[in-house]
Amino acid sequence: MQDEGSADGPAGAPRRRRIAVMRHGKAEPSGRTDFEREIAERGRHDSADTGSWLAEQGFVPDLALVSAAHRTVGTWRSVAAAGGYDLEPRLSQVLYGAGPETALDLLRESAAEASAILVVGHNPTMAYLASLLDNGEGDPEVASEMMSGYPTSAVALFAYEGQWRDLDEASATLVGYYVGRG
Repeated sequence: MQDEGSADGPAGAPRRRRIAVMRHGKAEPSGRTDFEREIAERGRHDSADTGSWLAEQGFVPDLALVSAAHRTVGTWRSVAAAGGYDLEPRLSQVLYGAGPETALDLLRESAAEASAILVVGHNPTMAYLASLLDNGEGDPEVASEMMSGYPTSAVALFAYEGQWRDLDEASATLVGYYVGRG
């Protein structure tokens, strides 16, 4: 889905982009602080399954926006290993406690060159962000599945045409939803 040409696409056409909104994998029940809770063994396996699914969809992120919490960093590592992604994540302290509007603002601040972004964060923010982005033009069954719950290692995959700075509510089309269970 990546196009060639300038940041605006050929002849100024909107650039086709993809966004994956993922909830972190299952975490250990406790840690020194909530921020320091590690990803559990099950979470590593489930997240790896999600990474494999993303790769099967042809999704290759050129930006990984990841909450700086330990469990989200561990989730990213599992996703990246299974998906074959060789990319340093952009860790965000802000994303750890962000609401959906702040998460949307972080996406809007992404580099224009990025074609595909994976966001790894926490609920309820990731579920709300996915719902917020959905323009309702995708498969209604997939949307219904996404709306029925957003468990650990869940990911919603969106297509978006435009500049990141213009990303807004109801501006992306839901093209897939998957819950990793490895």
